[in-house]
Amino acid sequence: MARNRRQLTPFSLSFLDIMSCGFGAAVLLFLIIKHNIDSGVPSPQNTRSPDLQSEISLLEDEIKSGEKNLVEIKNTVDEIEQEIVITQGLARKVTEEIEELNGRQNELKASSDDSELAALKNELIRLEQQKNILAKKLDERGEASRRFAGDGDRAYVTGLKMNGKRLLVLVDSSASMLDETIVNILRRRNMSEERRRNAPKWQHAIKIVEWLSAKLPIDSQFQIYHFNTETEALVENSKGRWLDVRDKTTLDSAISRLNRLVPARGTNLEKVFIAANQLNPKPDNIYLITDGLPTQGAKPSRSTTISGGDRIKLFTKAVEKLPGRVPVNIILTPIEGDPYAAIAYWRLSRATQGSFMSPSNDWP
Repeated sequence: MARNRRQLTPFSLSFLDIMSCGFGAAVLLFLIIKHNIDSGVPSPQNTRSPDLQSEISLLEDEIKSGEKNLVEIKNTVDEIEQEIVITQGLARKVTEEIEELNGRQNELKASSDDSELAALKNELIRLEQQKNILAKKLDERGEASRRFAGDGDRAYVTGLKMNGKRLLVLVDSSASMLDETIVNILRRRNMSEERRRNAPKWQHAIKIVEWLSAKLPIDSQFQIYHFNTETEALVENSKGRWLDVRDKTTLDSAISRLNRLVPARGTNLEKVFIAANQLNPKPDNIYLITDGLPTQGAKPSRSTTISGGDRIKLFTKAVEKLPGRVPVNIILTPIEGDPYAAIAYWRLSRATQGSFMSPSNDWP
């Protein structure tokens, strides 16, 4: 009997090969996709652009800095309030002792005991003097001068002293006061006015002016100019004349105006020194808050860039406009790309017998 054999055709083998390869490819594709998901590789839609990431990092830094400053201010306010309460308590205690001694003095007058009466008079004079000192301390804190939330009088550490009858503060309000690096200055310059006004470097300059204003002697006069390509007084219609420190409303309005300013444009040091020289009488001390050498002079430049050597020349011409024999105290908040600024301003402070400091970001 003939064996019945099944014949195999080439078509059936090829079809099985194709099906196996297709199934293998599908399995391989599934494994690749699953591996990407498990390894946490982000999809193109979820990746952040470098510019957006830098903006987020900048905002996070500003938030952290603001929270730190807020805590320091709250602590300082609590310390000041506690000190005022203690001083007021001492004043009340001294007043009570004076009243008690006055009563005893009247009793002794009736009994004519001269020795004890003289002793009580001396004690009464001592307490009156102590009372006057406490009253003056309260008056200085609460009325004639401004308060500043900081770590106290740092003039002993920095060498920066507030003395004289007429004190002039010059604060740089040019665009370079927005940041410490050129790249961030260019970025911030195109931001909204609110963002520029709240730039950490500019806020640092405002705090320095507030600290200086809080240290003004009560019986002195002051003037505060801000400058970029032009020079203006912070108190409107006061350019060229001195203001009384005892007028707390005027001093507060100057600081309020400074908080509303937005840094812009270049730096013209020659114009602000001319304005300082026009004050009559001349200032006893000048306090200059800036971050670098000038970028503009009396004649506007046609070039869009300026070299370090040209900035030194502009600085030298500006110094010639300063009033003679007046100490210039420099507070420098440096900017990158201006290596000659520190030595130039240090020499100016030495030549005028002023002081020079480059404070850290947490001062004052």
